[in-house]
Amino acid sequence: MNEASSQPLLRLLLVDDHTVVREGLKRLIDPETNRWSINEVGTGFQALEFLRRQPIDLAIVDLSMPGMSGLDLTCRIKSEFPSVAVLILTMHSEEQYAMRAFQAGANGYVTKDTAAAELVAAVRKVASGGVFLSAHLAECMVQQINGQRPEPGIQLLTNRELDILQRIVGGQRPVDIADALHLSIKTVSTHKKRIQEKLRIESTAGLVRFGLEHQLGKDMLGPPLSDN
Repeated sequence: MNEASSQPLLRLLLVDDHTVVREGLKRLIDPETNRWSINEVGTGFQALEFLRRQPIDLAIVDLSMPGMSGLDLTCRIKSEFPSVAVLILTMHSEEQYAMRAFQAGANGYVTKDTAAAELVAAVRKVASGGVFLSAHLAECMVQQINGQRPEPGIQLLTNRELDILQRIVGGQRPVDIADALHLSIKTVSTHKKRIQEKLRIESTAGLVRFGLEHQLGKDMLGPPLSDN
């Protein structure tokens, strides 16, 4: 038995609601030299069910998914399966998303335009117990923490409020948002009112403009973030 075959397989779980993305990821992160064990699911709920049945070393989680966001899923994984590492893979390169991801318990954060070599390096580092973040995002986060970068209004929002704002920017109606998040329409309206108060924006159109300026709707084929 050679050294490569004697190494234990790294067990990965891809969590993304787009089949084509999952297929592309498998080709990127599992060339012949890796031979990792890769499973895939399309929702956060399916991911939790899978984790209850089979052991996994690392979950690669999309931030924006229908039903359960990547942040919610990360919190659930860290609560129920603390030994499982989580690598967030997303379209969002803004530091406020990375900050929220690490606060939720993520071990790494990479964007979907990352080169294959960097993605494989991130998988290896996070799976081995390390933390991975691109140099650019790390610098931006440190600057924001040190007060060297102005804190955007979006930081005033809770994860749930950011989720709802992102859905509004993505064109979802209040009834659709309520259905997706299992909330009443009244609760959604209350969150929307609080968002407008925090951002000092009076209209839905203003919220949409603000969201587009902060690129909140670009990954919205399905829903994103939420919390309590």
